[in-house]
Amino acid sequence: MPLDQPLSAPRAVESTRPEGRGARFRIPRYLVERYWWAYLHPTAIGFFDRPWIVNLILWGNYRRLCQAAFEALGAAPLGGRTLQVACVYGDLTVRLADRLAPAAALQVIDVVPRQLARLQGKLARRPNVVLKRSDSAAIRGADGGFDRALIFFLLHEQPEAVRRATLREVARVVRPGGQVVIVDYHRPRLFNPLRYLMRPVLAWLEPFALDLWRQELDAWLPERNAVVVRRQLFFGGLYQLLVLAVGRPGG
Repeated sequence: MPLDQPLSAPRAVESTRPEGRGARFRIPRYLVERYWWAYLHPTAIGFFDRPWIVNLILWGNYRRLCQAAFEALGAAPLGGRTLQVACVYGDLTVRLADRLAPAAALQVIDVVPRQLARLQGKLARRPNVVLKRSDSAAIRGADGGFDRALIFFLLHEQPEAVRRATLREVARVVRPGGQVVIVDYHRPRLFNPLRYLMRPVLAWLEPFALDLWRQELDAWLPERNAVVVRRQLFFGGLYQLLVLAVGRPGG
């Protein structure tokens, strides 16, 4: 579906496919190998997709981080076109949809059909929201089709090359002058006790997350096409919010 056309109700999940006869849309290997237990298995989806579970995983910070992301995206009612990159467990998307102006639109993309189907069940009777199957590292659509984008706890789950491609693609589909809001992990401050607890947990369960401890997210931004205009840390530095301003490709 072209990004400059009105979005339809979430009564059906769209599927984007690579060009060519017989081509199949595949879930990335890293997701199958590393995160089948969290995002692919039906039992896992049913277990984790509860706000209180997400809040527990985030040490009681889920609603605070959601609210910070909403405020960074702009005051409600939110106009224009908003992109949410990847489904999020809990009620974030429902609450984001509640902030839309009547003529505004929200599109959510994800590469996992079960995730989109689960989210679809939460979004009944919302004509300005559409769900679309798409890989964040290769988003199908025209340049500059959105006014803003939200990436909520996705980048820490991606290998470096995929993370870099995701940021490049999101910066491409957000119009010049638009913004990208990112919420994710960050290296805690030296005296935060969770610094020493979370390192082995992340190394075991989320092996790419420690990249965000070693470097700032700036390291993976597309050159000259996105710049950090705001950075905020939460919970002793364990979490971060970044607001990126999107410029024109190449400068």
